[in-house]
Amino acid sequence: MTAPDRILKSDYMHFAKTGSQARYNLATSGVADCVLADLELSLDDLALHGPNPYGFAPLTEVVAARFGVDPACVVMVGGGCSFSNHLALAALVAPGDEVLVEDPTYEILQSTLGYLQARQVPVLRRPQARWALEPEAFAAALTPATRLVVLTNLHNPSSALDDHATVRAIADQAAAVGARLLVDEVYMELMFKDGVAHTAFREDGNIIVTSSLTKAYGLSGIRCGWILAPRPLAERMRQLNNLFGSLPPHISERMGVVAFQRLPALRARATALVEANRASYRALLAQHPRLDQVVFDQGTTVFPRLIGADVDALFQRLTAERETSFVPGRFFGRPEHLRIGLGGDVAMTRTGLERLAAALDAL
Repeated sequence: MTAPDRILKSDYMHFAKTGSQARYNLATSGVADCVLADLELSLDDLALHGPNPYGFAPLTEVVAARFGVDPACVVMVGGGCSFSNHLALAALVAPGDEVLVEDPTYEILQSTLGYLQARQVPVLRRPQARWALEPEAFAAALTPATRLVVLTNLHNPSSALDDHATVRAIADQAAAVGARLLVDEVYMELMFKDGVAHTAFREDGNIIVTSSLTKAYGLSGIRCGWILAPRPLAERMRQLNNLFGSLPPHISERMGVVAFQRLPALRARATALVEANRASYRALLAQHPRLDQVVFDQGTTVFPRLIGADVDALFQRLTAERETSFVPGRFFGRPEHLRIGLGGDVAMTRTGLERLAAALDAL
């Protein structure tokens, strides 16, 4: 079977960079950006250059210790979770390979698989099941040709949380046909409110995990992302990265080490923002008659279905008349839905939600 044509762009990222900006931005899925003062950096914490041939050892070691894994299983590549996903997928997928992908999911995962010319098979997450993973649906879709299954947890766009037992059940199903499972856990960082990190990854299993400090802590500028993979596969990824980014910016690696030391304060800041914004959402929109939805107690996004109106038309009116944006659901293959971010500045988010509610009232 021939491989699909290569995809050479991401429509979602183009929208995120050029079409989502607004005074009241509800399109951003991560926590509002930190400033340098939040890291309490000193000049002694920083250096332009240092030993990092395959990642800065102190940064690799802090990630390994945090998740209780061998440092040899940690791949620190720079580029945040987005590039971690790209590198992991590039090491796992060849042109024409069959890949099962949760649907809906983060568009970058799909477009990267398209760039790698994988044959993508969607497996539905159903709103009727509160967007939860249903292992039986993946079992039914697996074939001897399947090489990889791709998930997000927390789910992007809905913020549904799946327990590690469910994820591992799907991994076991994949292993039965010789396939691996990739889980983007970047939003899982929001769940570590007690400071104890956990992951579906196991050193001797077939699960690969990607994550970063970007979404949960407002640290997109330092691009601190990582991959957790079994040792032989992790080494393959490090070697493959010599063809891509080669070396991360060392000053960002140093800042990453400091960020891990400051996580309790950064986590408290993020929790305050997201919980206040979720309370505003529940007060203003959770019961709106134009929205069919599940509002979870975790995550930075909500993914309601708009009833009786066109989402793209709503987006155009909202941005033009009320200076407010969200992400149209067509970027997730659900044109009747919209993704609303709850990680921004509290006053800005509240005003944006009020403006969205007024626009819905006017439909």
